[in-house]
Amino acid sequence: MRNDIALFSELCETLFQNEKEVPVAEPIPTSELYDRLDLSLNAEGCIDNDLKATLKAIIKSTPKTASRSFFNQLFGGRIGKATLGDLLAVMFNNSMYTYKVAGPQVGIEKQVIQNICALAGYHEESDGTFAPGGSMSNMMAMIMARDAKNEDIRAEGLTPKMTLYTSSASHYSISKNAALTGLGRNQVRLVDTNSKGEMLAEHLDELIQNDISNGYTPFFVNATAGTTVLGAFDDVESISKVCKRYGLWLHVDGAYCGGVIFSRNYKHLLSNLQLSDSFSVNAHKMLGTPLSCSIIVTQHKAQLHHSFSNEADYLYQTDGDDFNLGKTSMQCGRRNDALKIWTLWKSVGTLGLEKIVDKQFEMAQIARDYIKNNKDYTLYSFDDSISVCFNYKDIPAKDLCTALYEHSKLMVGFGSFNNDEFVRMVTINSVLEKEDVLAFFETLETFVAEKMLKISAT
Repeated sequence: MRNDIALFSELCETLFQNEKEVPVAEPIPTSELYDRLDLSLNAEGCIDNDLKATLKAIIKSTPKTASRSFFNQLFGGRIGKATLGDLLAVMFNNSMYTYKVAGPQVGIEKQVIQNICALAGYHEESDGTFAPGGSMSNMMAMIMARDAKNEDIRAEGLTPKMTLYTSSASHYSISKNAALTGLGRNQVRLVDTNSKGEMLAEHLDELIQNDISNGYTPFFVNATAGTTVLGAFDDVESISKVCKRYGLWLHVDGAYCGGVIFSRNYKHLLSNLQLSDSFSVNAHKMLGTPLSCSIIVTQHKAQLHHSFSNEADYLYQTDGDDFNLGKTSMQCGRRNDALKIWTLWKSVGTLGLEKIVDKQFEMAQIARDYIKNNKDYTLYSFDDSISVCFNYKDIPAKDLCTALYEHSKLMVGFGSFNNDEFVRMVTINSVLEKEDVLAFFETLETFVAEKMLKISAT
């Protein structure tokens, strides 16, 4: 094991050097992948030097999500103390379902959950758990809402048609989860949004009334704290009023931008969160922990237990339910995702996490200011968002992003809203500084001038 740890350290040095020298890895076409890299699994193993060479080749070709040229996804960067926690979790290799096998790691998870509940404005008896990702957090909220509406469903299954509601700008997992839970994609109602992508409570009310009159059973509303494309925040207060009027569970999907609860400057974007029934946040996004670190909390502790507990004498042999976390989890065996956010939070404090969140908004503002001051750009996004959406010189966004990727210049994606397609530059990467944001635009402009205009001319 010590030899393998030494090898790991050597490989890390290779990775760090490669991130500096080639911040955007040369992409390997899928048709060439197995020819250019030895990914085969054979009857005989390979010796250490051959394995090391293969691993270094894989490092060279793997996208560098912690480089200063990565603006592509809703995560990025690398924070030392959070990575330390993740590495320790691998070495401990505890499963989090019982106190007997996880010990103090259970206390670590409970501390994180309790503090998230407090920041969300939830009461002291609230609870939560860690899920495999934001999509699964949303599924857990949907299941709790379903069971709260009809407690017999766990045993008897679905009988009446139950309807749920989410904005047209929300995450695709809502429809996917409706299919997976047996509710059905056709029972998902898409609520209209305003020009920013914020859910319209008036349309929500209309849809619910219509479903009730047609004999359906409305039960769940999904609001969003940071829509996937534009980064918009739904108005929790206005949506909550509709939910209370009809007795619906209100979940706030904060997977992308729920981290604003840590910031005194930006938590107003998620005001009245305490009016919701459940809330999810991905620490691997705004807070910068390694993937994955997804948290869901609820004000209905008993419902969390009711929806996900199942007795197993061979497993739960010591201690009470509060410390046997498998009673409130989607999974049985579950890795320790809490340690990485705990080591980060412990080391920098809540104020340190606030700085991490605030910096992302600062980087986004630098990008917007640059765009606004350059006539070759068209800006589609708005203030108080870390998604900076724009077009450059009327070049189709898909073509521009693909060319930048294929030529190993920048990792950035594209999106669309209201029939407009644009580059979506995300400033969530924890290693970014002002010079990196400005270098992004310089690289883009130089590439267009030297490469893309020549390509389009031919």
